[in-house]
Amino acid sequence: MNTGLGVGGTLARWLRRGVAGVLIVGVLLVAGTAFRVWQVARIDDRTPTGAILVLGAAQYNGTPSPVFQARLDMAAELFDEGVAPTIVTVGGKIQGDSTTEAEAGRQYLIEQGVPADSVLAVAVGSDTLGSIDAVSAMLQSRRVGSIVITSDPWHSLRARTMARDSGLEATVAPTRSGPAVTTRSAQIKGIVRETGALLWYQLTHYQADFPDVIKE
Repeated sequence: MNTGLGVGGTLARWLRRGVAGVLIVGVLLVAGTAFRVWQVARIDDRTPTGAILVLGAAQYNGTPSPVFQARLDMAAELFDEGVAPTIVTVGGKIQGDSTTEAEAGRQYLIEQGVPADSVLAVAVGSDTLGSIDAVSAMLQSRRVGSIVITSDPWHSLRARTMARDSGLEATVAPTRSGPAVTTRSAQIKGIVRETGALLWYQLTHYQADFPDVIKE
């Protein structure tokens, strides 16, 4: 009986250690991913490239939301600096919309002085993965293999990862203004959301259907 209790106690002890080890690894993985999200959010790469990609966000009958406008303004700044000869806007529309995110973004950029023939609208995609896949196919058909992505800072790592997985040479130059960065609460929520979304993507290579932190 003592031997049996000794074996049982040993197994229980190893089980507890195994569970503790898994929990520690999980915590380290999440913490490490969150750190990388924060780290890449700080990058501002303005190396000349083939195109500037503006990831879509909400628009209201053709008027970009504050989040979308901040991304578009950043893209216009990069274009004016000569980072790339072309800006690509992307994004479809939901039921009730009069136009697509891509077309709303394109029109806004033209109104800001970007030449119309320098803005390409890819009016498909309802999430990051679908949008990037569509843009990648379009650009590679034009023999453009490199992009700089403009989005919210916390979105940068996941978007860059997806773009590189699609075959593009991708860098990031995220916006530094707008609702996604103006408050500490928005920053923390953005990092938490993107940490979960990136881990899900790396595990499944599918888009995470997590709700946006910032709607406007």
